Amino acid sequence: MSRITIAAATLLLAFPAAAQDQTATETGERVEVNGMQIYYEVSGQGDPIVVLHGAYMNIPGMGEIIPMLTENHTVYALEFQGHGRTTDIDRPITYPNLADDVAAFMDAVGLEKADVFGYSMGAAAGLQLAIRHPEKVDQLIAASAAYDAEGWQPAFREFIPQMTVEMFTEMPFAEEYRKLAPNPDGFPALVEKLIALEKEPMAWEAGVDALETPVLIITGDADVATLEHSVAMFRLLGGGGMGDMGEPLPASRLAVLPATSHTAVIMQPELLMSHIGPFLAGETPKGMFE
Repeated sequence: MSRITIAAATLLLAFPAAAQDQTATETGERVEVNGMQIYYEVSGQGDPIVVLHGAYMNIPGMGEIIPMLTENHTVYALEFQGHGRTTDIDRPITYPNLADDVAAFMDAVGLEKADVFGYSMGAAAGLQLAIRHPEKVDQLIAASAAYDAEGWQPAFREFIPQMTVEMFTEMPFAEEYRKLAPNPDGFPALVEKLIALEKEPMAWEAGVDALETPVLIITGDADVATLEHSVAMFRLLGGGGMGDMGEPLPASRLAVLPATSHTAVIMQPELLMSHIGPFLAGETPKGMFE
């Protein structure tokens, strides 16, 4: 493989790092949603928050962010179509489909409205959830997301046409999939759908611009989305102006994590919570003129 192929493959395949050596223990429940048996776990106490994992990931792969969120929230962590312990169905994986699945899941478990935290694919699904079902989302945390395919780093966009199923099935975490999956032989089909997802058009500027939902955008300074794209998203949500001028700060926020690649974002739960906690609580740092 070329240098760019190796680098991009490493980017994608590192997602489940936090879930290595996981066992097939189950502490959650299943609910039928859109023809699937969605696996989910509920923990903690307080206002509800729905946690959405990234591509090729599962609940264990989200690491310590879930236990930290449970300190002040009731966490509903689910596993997407074909991921973890959730069954697959004969349907493409698209961001609108994932968003509709989350909305239907919330109805099925009696969640009228909740905060949402999504990482990577889960963040894009969260954006679509807020766009398509705004009544479901109180506040959204979107970590490592984009709203337009042009916002991905050029190296990643160049890699997408080179993706093959074999490239992924030969990787070590393909075997990890078998430990949790209802169909242990279903990994190639999942990879095929996720490669197709990378090729799906993304052009959601109008939807993001129309959002009234407060959004905390979290990005690494070496993330898969460019910094310029994250700033553009923040501006669409009303951010980017000067404070200290007598006007309240916008409800949405932008946090850039230093020295942080895409896969390193979810591996820093304490740093994530230092931004997520104040955002969900509506707390802002005090300026000199307040």
